[in-house]
Amino acid sequence: MTDRTQRRTVRLTVAQAVVTYLSRQYSVADGHRRRLIPAALGIFGHGNVAGLGQALDQLSDRLPFVQGRNEQALVHIATAYGKAAKRHAALAVTASIGPGALNMVTGAGLATVNRLPVLLLPGDTYATRHQGPVLQQLQHPVEADASVNDVFRPVSRFFDRITRPEQLLTALPAAMRALTHVDTGAVVVSLPQDIQSHAYDYPAEFFAERDWPIRRPAPDADEVAAVARILAEAERPLIIAGGGVVHSGATEELEALADAAGIPVAETFAGKGAIQRRAWWQLGGIGLEGTPAVNALAREADFVLTVGSRLTDFATASHSIFQNPDVRFASINVNVNDAGRLGATGIVADAKRALAALTDTVRANGTTTPADWRQRVRALDEEWRERRAAALDPDTPFDFASLPDGSDVVRDTDAALSQGQLIGLLQEHARSGDTIIAAAGGPPGDLLKVWDATEGRFAHLEFGFSCMGYELPAAIGVRFAEPDPSKRVLSLLGDGTFLMAPTELVTAAQERLPVTIVIPENHGYQVIHRLQMMRSGREFGNEFRYRDGGLEIGSGKPARLEGDYLQVDLVRTAAGLGARAIRATTADEVRTALAETRDHDGPVVLVVPVIPHADLPGAGVWWDVAPAEVSEQEAVARLRGEYEAGLASQRWYG
Repeated sequence: MTDRTQRRTVRLTVAQAVVTYLSRQYSVADGHRRRLIPAALGIFGHGNVAGLGQALDQLSDRLPFVQGRNEQALVHIATAYGKAAKRHAALAVTASIGPGALNMVTGAGLATVNRLPVLLLPGDTYATRHQGPVLQQLQHPVEADASVNDVFRPVSRFFDRITRPEQLLTALPAAMRALTHVDTGAVVVSLPQDIQSHAYDYPAEFFAERDWPIRRPAPDADEVAAVARILAEAERPLIIAGGGVVHSGATEELEALADAAGIPVAETFAGKGAIQRRAWWQLGGIGLEGTPAVNALAREADFVLTVGSRLTDFATASHSIFQNPDVRFASINVNVNDAGRLGATGIVADAKRALAALTDTVRANGTTTPADWRQRVRALDEEWRERRAAALDPDTPFDFASLPDGSDVVRDTDAALSQGQLIGLLQEHARSGDTIIAAAGGPPGDLLKVWDATEGRFAHLEFGFSCMGYELPAAIGVRFAEPDPSKRVLSLLGDGTFLMAPTELVTAAQERLPVTIVIPENHGYQVIHRLQMMRSGREFGNEFRYRDGGLEIGSGKPARLEGDYLQVDLVRTAAGLGARAIRATTADEVRTALAETRDHDGPVVLVVPVIPHADLPGAGVWWDVAPAEVSEQEAVARLRGEYEAGLASQRWYG
């Protein structure tokens, strides 16, 4: 402590100051105060071990440290934690310089696209430059101050590089503001290797506990009234619930509006589970992987109210789903740009507060939907629920004759269940408080279409970035946010995703985290195989098959991946990484495995062979993925013609 400037100071390194500061920040939301940054995750290298590593060691009682295996996966853990914590808390992640730092960029993009808070503390190359180019440093021929960390700028909500110790005095508060902003994302504070270890006399009050409010922007009364007037004129209204409903904790308010006015509610991927009550107006997913019932209603709707969604091309079927020529749009969103999607009349406000205000106005006006619209909703939904039940029924043997390729597709598998039937078994097992996670490939689409996420069976679907490799670490992040082991945390991910990034199983085992990973083994990137068949008419490079004839690069000899399916032992792989691993083939074996492992005190991996190319019923919508305009393959020309016909369904809404 010094007193040279007539104020108390404390001499700390930059790294020690960062850790101390983070340990004393709190978020306040709805009267609840909690640690804003309760822990840090990381992998050490020469770019952060002597600085942040030393500080985290010295101050480990204030900021616990979690050791990881892959930097991208650690950011995914933090992102999933931020979502499960309703954006009221975030985790910090540190990495070394060069490749360690760059490994975090994909995770940063995912967090920012999904508006979820993560704090990234990558090391950076020396600020003093006395050393010349250091290990893993980028040498740009024109921009001498360029660093690989500059690639974080477009995928972050806030970026700063600390080149002097005193810059923390403004940088860290700015980072906290970004983390607690309604439009949050990845927050990056880049820390040059040498600067981390430099010391400075910081004002003692800088390290006092500080509260950061999670604000709920209030709706403008005129905007609410404008939307209420449009709703009162509508005869076939539809609500689309996005992730903003979940983030805001606005489920009760959305249910109240749907109930009061009799408006059916559809959900996006991020909004899955936004409705928790079972009611006639609770419909499920919309768009490319939505239900055919919801999509039929969307085509007929004359008014669409979107709450907390960016309305990506999956939700709107590339702007082709809303076919009523008189359709009008309104939107509730904290982001002014998203509030104006499709030329909508916007309410720029927090979803919880805006929905409450709109419901009050609707009740005062006595607004309700016509009986024929309600009857139409019920009829379409009941028809779909019968088809859904049949597709999920695990006890009725799968009809292999229904496959597009006949029975040849299962020549190398012992699969008896479809992925839909496996989901039916997971649904049967799910309890209130459980969370199911999916992110890329077939699982998130299937869950959006058929998963019942009501009555506390939560769904955590990351499809803003559709990032393979998110699902397994996300289970760890959700478990950190929900430590109650009686509430199962389960990730559903394909064998392609598992083979890409299985190593955080080691972290789950190290931390003794009860998470369950269910792998439907279908021998390939099958959802892309399906799209490939729809757009080019033949399989190429998406199934996991041995190469016929061997590869001789440069020889000109054709050798394609058209042999038998690869034989990869996923059970032994998972067991070797520390999980309790089980292979289950029949419905009863899956039931037994789920029941026997529910109380296991570490990671569980359940591998279930599923029938390739066995898809759930289609959504009945179009998607703008263009086949080749010129091709020597006859099938491609035909598919291009079908695609161009679909272009006629696209509309511009404003």
